Amino acid sequence: MFNIIATTFFGLEPVLAEELMGVGANDIQIINRAVLFRGDNEVLYRANLWCRTALKVLVPIKTFQAYNDREFYDLARRIDWQKYMTVDDTFAIDCVASGPIFTHSKYLALKCKDAIADYFRDKRGRRPNVDIEYPDLRINVHVYNSDITISIDSTGIPMSKRGYKVRQVQAPLNEVMAAGILKLSGWDCKTPLTDPMCGSATFATEACMMAMDIAPSSYRNFAMEKWRDFDAKLWGNLRQEAKERRLAKPTAEIAAYDRDPMALDIATQNIEKAGLSDFIDIDRRDFFKADDGAKIAGKFLIMNPPYGERLEDKDEMVDFYRQIGDTLKNRYTDSRAWILSGNLDAIKRIGLHPSKKIKLFNGAIECRLECFEMYDGSKKNKFQ
Repeated sequence: MFNIIATTFFGLEPVLAEELMGVGANDIQIINRAVLFRGDNEVLYRANLWCRTALKVLVPIKTFQAYNDREFYDLARRIDWQKYMTVDDTFAIDCVASGPIFTHSKYLALKCKDAIADYFRDKRGRRPNVDIEYPDLRINVHVYNSDITISIDSTGIPMSKRGYKVRQVQAPLNEVMAAGILKLSGWDCKTPLTDPMCGSATFATEACMMAMDIAPSSYRNFAMEKWRDFDAKLWGNLRQEAKERRLAKPTAEIAAYDRDPMALDIATQNIEKAGLSDFIDIDRRDFFKADDGAKIAGKFLIMNPPYGERLEDKDEMVDFYRQIGDTLKNRYTDSRAWILSGNLDAIKRIGLHPSKKIKLFNGAIECRLECFEMYDGSKKNKFQ
C-alpha cells in the first residue's frame, strides 16, 4: 500500500472520492481539486482505467519544505532517482506553483530538471535526456507556499483526453467535467437522457459510456506503462475485465441534438470514433422550435449552452437564455433540466427558479450548474 493523489476539477472532489471507493481505495481524504488515498498497484491501475472524474493519478515520492530555489534543488537532488528511471530513460517535468515564495513554475521545473540531471551525472557520469512529448518518466511538482510534493505521474496525458474526439466545436466541454456533471445530476443510467444543444456530443458520449459500463480510458494509453516496475500482466487482466464488463447496449435511451449542421457533423464523427453510433440518437433539431407544437413530458435534459464564445452581443445572450426558460416552461412538463453556464448573469435570465445550484470551474471559467424542474400540476418526484 502506498499514497496516491487523484486530481480533478473544483466541485468534483466528492464524486471522485466515491469513484475511488468503488475501485478499492483506502484512507480517502478530499482536498482542494484532488483526493488523497492509499492503495496498491491494482488500485492505481483501476483508478486510471475507471475513474471518470479524475484528471491525473499521481504517486508522491517526496514531500518537503523549501524556502528558496537552492533548498528546493538540494532536496530534489537527494531523491534516489534510480528507483524510478535509468540514465538511458527520458523524462519530463510538469510544475504547478502557487503562493508568494515560488512564483515561476517553469523556473522551478528547470531546477528540478537540473537536480535530476546532476544526480545521474554524479552516479553514472552522464545525464539523461528530456523528452517533453513522450518521456519514459513524467514527474509532477506541486508547490503551495513552502510545501512541495514531487510525484511520478502514472497518467501522462490528462484523463479528460479519452481518445474519442476527432474534432471539437468552439468552447468544447471537457470530458471529465461532462462525466462529473452527469454524476452530480443524479442521473441513474436508466432514465432517457437528451442533450438538445449537443455541440461535440460530450454529454451524450459520456452518458452512453456510463450506461454501457464502458471504462472511460478504454481508448488510450498511460505513462505508467513505461515504468520500470509496470505489471503488464495485471494491467492486461484489468483491461480484459473491462472488456467483459461492457454491456451490449446502454441501459437508457440517449439523444444528442443540435440545430447547427457543423456541430452535428462533429458530434457524429466523435460518436463514431467512440464506437457508439448504434446507441445514440443524433439528429438536427432546434430546441426552440417544436415540430408540431405538442408538449413533451417526462424528459431528463442536460445542456451546456453558449455563454460568450459563440454569442457576442449581450442583448442576444440575454434573449437566448430567456428563450431557454420559456421553452422549458411552455413545452416540457414533469421534466428536469440541468444547465451548465459560465455566463453567471445570463443564466439568471432563464426566468425559472433553480432547485439546485452547484459552483464549478470549466477550466479557468467559473460556472454554475443549475437544475430546473418543470411540473404540470402538483409536484412529482419523477427523477428521484
